[in-house]
Amino acid sequence: MRGLAFWFMLCGVVAVLIGMAWGLRMAATHDHTMMPAHAHLNLVGFVSFAIFAFYYHLVPDAAEGRLPRLHLALSLLGLTVMVPGIALALQERTEALAAGGATISALGMLCFLTVVLRGARTA
Repeated sequence: MRGLAFWFMLCGVVAVLIGMAWGLRMAATHDHTMMPAHAHLNLVGFVSFAIFAFYYHLVPDAAEGRLPRLHLALSLLGLTVMVPGIALALQERTEALAAGGATISALGMLCFLTVVLRGARTA
């Protein structure tokens, strides 16, 4: 696995390792109040990123150009803003970061949709 696929997979594995450590901490302390943020880190950070990695690995031409790199940047930025934002929202401090991160993540997913549709036209 090389290129963009590698970077998506690397980010996904790092996210799930952080999520697993966070889950172990929650289990050890019996404090599961941050479970929604932990779940988003694992689901968006690992599952989605792994799916992106497999797609770009299986369809290497789809990784060409600026749009796939924008997809990676928006996905990573969205995740790193959304997960702490959810934690802050759970503490009833602010929902702004969670909303902003979710919006950035959605823009990343729209980039991926465009990449997939673009690939379908050229196939």
